[in-house]
Amino acid sequence: MSAEPIMEPVVTHVDPIDLLIAIEEASPMPIRPEYVEGTALVPPQPNDNHNDGAFELGFQFRTAGFRLVGMGNGYRAAHADGTTMALITPDFYIRRRRPTELDESYRRAHKGWYPSDMIALVGEVTSTNHETDTGPKFRTYAAAGIPVYVLVDRHTGTAH
Repeated sequence: MSAEPIMEPVVTHVDPIDLLIAIEEASPMPIRPEYVEGTALVPPQPNDNHNDGAFELGFQFRTAGFRLVGMGNGYRAAHADGTTMALITPDFYIRRRRPTELDESYRRAHKGWYPSDMIALVGEVTSTNHETDTGPKFRTYAAAGIPVYVLVDRHTGTAH
């Protein structure tokens, strides 16, 4: 007996936003997963040392006159065809502009993710996922057109 080839897709495409929502809903604790290089990432839960460092850097940027410093927002980068390339939540960032009505509409349409073209600088403070920060996230921020990526290695006390 010969089998006919299957002509229909076996796995249907799931929007990465919906995939991350499902992961968030399944988690017993609050998380903010990210989508980087085709993979859902669940960053380790930040501890006080991590958050203190990220906040201190944000404070220093703001004190230096960068008013659009922030933490906590998620950003979506899209491919040329409009599909999701990445969903990222930097530890801190400097935006190019405050969200416009169009940005807020984009955020509603993409279930909580702002457009990545709002970002002028992203920053990550290393934790146990140092390899993710120096590899996939670095490449993703570059592919999304974010011009400056600051990596703070709290274990060595250096910034790159």
